[in-house]
Amino acid sequence: MNHSFSSPDTIIAYGKKIRRAGIGFMRIAIFIIFAWIGTLKVCRYEADGIVPFVANSPLMSFFYNKEAPEYKQHMNKEGAVVPENIAWHESNNTYGFSYGLGTLIVTIGTLVLLGLFFPKIGLIGDALVIIMSMGTLSFLITTPETWVPDLGGPDHGFPYLSGAGRLVIKDIAIMAGGFILLGTDLVCIARRKLAAQQQA
Repeated sequence: MNHSFSSPDTIIAYGKKIRRAGIGFMRIAIFIIFAWIGTLKVCRYEADGIVPFVANSPLMSFFYNKEAPEYKQHMNKEGAVVPENIAWHESNNTYGFSYGLGTLIVTIGTLVLLGLFFPKIGLIGDALVIIMSMGTLSFLITTPETWVPDLGGPDHGFPYLSGAGRLVIKDIAIMAGGFILLGTDLVCIARRKLAAQQQA
């Protein structure tokens, strides 16, 4: 048997190892993304930044006290401190909602990470990642700021993603990762169940 690196058996063996490592890395990557972004939700600049998405979403706008597009007059540049705008966001529940959302995001990331050792717990996190990614991608439909505005240039509207839109579209990859981890955890749970039945 040819045991050189170029042999199909060797390539398959290495491919399986890389795939297994990749799935583990994906789990860790999702945790890092969710834990980092979720933690930043306690910062005012991050809470301010998600206002256009939440305010325009028919599924989430009820969390705020003000209706879109009133927020456009009170958006802060990242790092800027404008007392009048901060007061508006406080009355809008911008920060209260952001704290709750951040807690949820960190929790989801933690559940996904725990899937390394407890696939049933990971299963819950995987499903929530998929659901949250679907919610994020819906912003492409509901949030005008995800597309380049018509300011006189030739490139505006669909398919010209703005900075916000380019950020949102990346959730397709996170959703795909959620599906891969969901399938992985289902297989792991089933295999453990079969092993337990065989030992009984």
